Amino acid sequence: MSRLDFSDPATLAALTDMLKAAGVDGLEITTPDTQVKLVVSSSGKAVIPSKAASAEPTSAATVKAPIAGLFHLAPPADREVFPRRVSADAVVGFIRIGHVLVPVIAGRAGLVTGQLAEQDALVGFGDPLFEIELHS
Repeated sequence: MSRLDFSDPATLAALTDMLKAAGVDGLEITTPDTQVKLVVSSSGKAVIPSKAASAEPTSAATVKAPIAGLFHLAPPADREVFPRRVSADAVVGFIRIGHVLVPVIAGRAGLVTGQLAEQDALVGFGDPLFEIELHS
């Protein structure tokens, strides 16, 4: 199993969203070299701060697995043909770990142009699941 990078804002945002969905107010994680304390506010979803402007504008992105498990498409995507338009907060799939389903959020508004993981495939943390053509 891969190790979580607690310095990555996307990882922290995904953990915070999972805690909020589960009704948990906070979490403290201590490892030999890291200590992280997440407190979930009642204001809504976690926000990933935008990075400084890059030299080239990004026109495509990938949606990555927030955790390791078995990949499942989210309805109605399991019946739709790609491409399809999604909002930034759209649930595009799930990662199943035992009886728990962890939502996979698009993260950006755009057009889902491709599915990179097969239904019921075992995926690892950070594995690419979808390609999204971003809105300009």
